[in-house]
Amino acid sequence: MKLFKNKKAVISVVASMFLIAFLSAKTNHENKPQDIEILSYIVDPKKQNIKFFWKDEAGENYGNFLSLKKEIEAKGGKLIFATNGGMYDEKHQPNGLYIENGLLVTPINQIQKGYGNFYLLPNGVFYLEKNGRASITPTTDLKELKHISYATQSGPMLVIGGKIHSQFKKGSKHKNIRNGVGILPDGKILFAMSKEKVNFYDFASYFKKKACKNALYLDGFVSKTYLPLKNWEQTDGDLGVIIGIVE
Repeated sequence: MKLFKNKKAVISVVASMFLIAFLSAKTNHENKPQDIEILSYIVDPKKQNIKFFWKDEAGENYGNFLSLKKEIEAKGGKLIFATNGGMYDEKHQPNGLYIENGLLVTPINQIQKGYGNFYLLPNGVFYLEKNGRASITPTTDLKELKHISYATQSGPMLVIGGKIHSQFKKGSKHKNIRNGVGILPDGKILFAMSKEKVNFYDFASYFKKKACKNALYLDGFVSKTYLPLKNWEQTDGDLGVIIGIVE
């Protein structure tokens, strides 16, 4: 009888150990940044023709990549890449700073409180300087606009100074298709869109792994990418600003 009790005790201890190990592994798995399938495209802003688009010559929003593609082709050009370029309001107007061809279209949005990802501070600005240099910076750090040819404000920042946004949580259940942009150590631009739903932490981790010092979220629900080179052509949608590469 005593031996039987000892066996029960051993079984109980072993079972407890397995349970602890399982829970520990599960917790570690949930907290560890998950590998996600990403569609990416790297751009050299000093060699490739990158532009931001919002309205056509008639003053109408392009709305999607197909409309933009048709206009570019009608002028003898070729659209080789496009992605949605930031958030917009109910009138499809950029939600913050927008500069196109050196012209200030909408001013910086300095509002500190509001609903949605844009106000998960800090938000930031992705911009191209007239000398071809690309940059991403928290909105509050952008002081001068005269040297900028294109700019779009969005949010939140994904990576700030090499660190993931402090409000992102490992293992978060808030997942969505997401797209963003980061600056690589060599100054090239990394565009990325998740092919599956992902939380902010894991998406930001992708840019951090690529050594992007700064990266910016462009959007989630409306995220679209046009990249024939990789057999990915999402020409539908109802977008605001569009970022494109033209040949």
